[in-house]
Amino acid sequence: MLKKWRSSRWFKIVSNSYVLATIIFAFWMLFLDRNNVGLHVELDERIDELEEAKTYFETELEQNQRELEELESDPEKLEKFAREKYWMHRKGEEVFLIEIEEE
Repeated sequence: MLKKWRSSRWFKIVSNSYVLATIIFAFWMLFLDRNNVGLHVELDERIDELEEAKTYFETELEQNQRELEELESDPEKLEKFAREKYWMHRKGEEVFLIEIEEE
């Protein structure tokens, strides 16, 4: 049985020193090396997350730039924005806050 197994074609191929060295090298590089496959998969996922964040922030930047242009071009919108966002008011004005409680 052992003789038959040693004389098989696959055993001769695998027992070749070059093939054996290549298999060991591939195993080492894929699983045991500092830059193994698992690390590359994690880094690829991180790159995808960062690219998604980049596109999100680019669209936010474009939207904010459009809003800034609108505020710079229209003083009424600027006043409305300042009053609503930062609670600004003119001298002598009284501001009443009305809180609506939802049940």
